[in-house]
Amino acid sequence: MSDLAQEFQVSPASNADLPAMVALLGALFAQEHDFRPQPEKQQRGLQMLLDNPAAGRLFVLRQGGEVRGMVNLLLTVSTAEGAPVGILEDLIIQADYRGRGLARLLVTEVLAWARREGLARVTLLTDHDNLRAQHFYASFGFAPSAMRVMRLGLQ
Repeated sequence: MSDLAQEFQVSPASNADLPAMVALLGALFAQEHDFRPQPEKQQRGLQMLLDNPAAGRLFVLRQGGEVRGMVNLLLTVSTAEGAPVGILEDLIIQADYRGRGLARLLVTEVLAWARREGLARVTLLTDHDNLRAQHFYASFGFAPSAMRVMRLGLQ
């Protein structure tokens, strides 16, 4: 077992992790182009996922009892694949813990979970100019898609 895996553990999130996850999403959305921190909305969305695991799973990276990072894997069915698939979102590590390989540990564990659960594909979005994130995801085998993201806000 690596030193990181001994010190940090990836596990499913719980209601007790909500305050830490809301804070992490605030840091994430402060740096993204399309989103902004809105703690009430973030808490509501996280709670919806915790209450409905069929919609998605929240994973946290813990050091002892403290949450140091998180990621979200939304679950859906692809008619193209004829199988369940995932959408990876909200990967964030606390600022003081970045650069130590913790995001890699977290994503590796979540992708292993997705494989065990029989997901056929995992898709993700990243800001178009976030080359560091794109390089990071490419190291796992993620590749650009010919599809273009389009969005329509309904509320």
